[in-house]
Amino acid sequence: MTAVANPLHILEDLRSVLQDKVDADAHRLRAFTADRSGHRSAGPPLAVVYPRSVEDVQAVCRIASATGTPIVTRGAGTGLAGGAIAGPGEIALSMRDMDQILEISVANHLAVVQPGVLNGDLNRTLAEFGLWWAPDPASKDISTVGGNVAMNAGGLLCAKYGVTREAVLALKVVLADGRLISVGHRTVKGVTGYDLCALMIGSEGTLGIIVECTLKLLPVVTGEIATIGAFFDSVESAAEASSAVTRNGHVPAIMELMDRRTLECVGRYTGQDLVGQGSAYLLIQCDGQGAVETAARITDLVRAAGGRAETTVDPAESERLLDLRRKAFPAMETLGTVLVEDIAVPRDRLSDAFAAVRDLEERYGVVIPTACHAGDGNLHPTFVFEGDAAPPEVWAAAGELFSKALALGGTLTGEHGIGVLKRAWLADELGPDQYDLQRQIKAVFDPANLLNPGKVFG
Repeated sequence: MTAVANPLHILEDLRSVLQDKVDADAHRLRAFTADRSGHRSAGPPLAVVYPRSVEDVQAVCRIASATGTPIVTRGAGTGLAGGAIAGPGEIALSMRDMDQILEISVANHLAVVQPGVLNGDLNRTLAEFGLWWAPDPASKDISTVGGNVAMNAGGLLCAKYGVTREAVLALKVVLADGRLISVGHRTVKGVTGYDLCALMIGSEGTLGIIVECTLKLLPVVTGEIATIGAFFDSVESAAEASSAVTRNGHVPAIMELMDRRTLECVGRYTGQDLVGQGSAYLLIQCDGQGAVETAARITDLVRAAGGRAETTVDPAESERLLDLRRKAFPAMETLGTVLVEDIAVPRDRLSDAFAAVRDLEERYGVVIPTACHAGDGNLHPTFVFEGDAAPPEVWAAAGELFSKALALGGTLTGEHGIGVLKRAWLADELGPDQYDLQRQIKAVFDPANLLNPGKVFG
């Protein structure tokens, strides 16, 4: 890590420029040492700064650059990869006060927002204009747009509407030395130069600090929404059903799969006997024109694969079915400490991935409930253990899981990012040449390695 100047002098510099936007209270600093990944830094950061403008962010970067002080940018702290945890000698840059919606253009189907705007708040505002922003992470009511962009967040709607990258037109970014750049375009089309906007999306705070986002909006979906819930005797047959849906050309808005372990957790959490109805559960929702007709055809495919399916267009009943999936993660948290993993595989290899999870459970003696965005092949095997730190057998099993995902033609992460959680395996997926090129890109944008050091590349 870059050597830093005297911490007291750095604090004095920050306070002289940013005044009450700087907080060094020891108790409050503790909150910035962890996120929802289960990881925690070795100790609290030097200070937390709460910028309210682009100029504030530039001022922090200039002080950090002059003193060799690392910066860890943070949104709402909902990340699951340890990408926004700050440690000793670092400045935590909280974007929570940059929370304004600057522009909504109905004519151009775009919005310009500051990074601290909450995903859920944005869509509640956009609904008044008949528009919405498609990224739909499970934490949407408490996660920030800037965090969604920095991590290239996903969610339940990715199979149809894409991850965050597909919903961003342009960004304003402050570089490590305080320079401000604008990347991307407000226009529908734009192919000038290298696509640095796409490069920034998912860069996890390692290349620059996102201070403004121009977002691509969609018209609010109208018409009936049809929801299918189906129990299966095995997760393999449920996975086959989801593959059949895709193979037959259907693109539902939501297609989620939960295995037996997950059903056990959700059943205990909600007081329902779910495993008495089956060993796997497939949830499918269709929206847009022809949703009811599409759902009827999908229901036939699901039943042909052995699913006991119920279909509804009633909003309250749809919400009940969706709630089973939404309860998965909080239900798992009641079992102990959880390590939520995030592999993705080709959609026709889901059965193989679930089989690999079961094998790891048996060989390592660990509990791994697994839910899945079946529409895009993104699995969330969740390792459950006691205590604050994952024991060796959990990390050994996780390492095998990552290797298996790559062997199946998949990837280490579909939506959570690398952070500190998966940096040890990054080179396995990228290969030595691409890994070296990506490190060189990091050095171009941040030659002193001040932005989120220790994350992604270690």
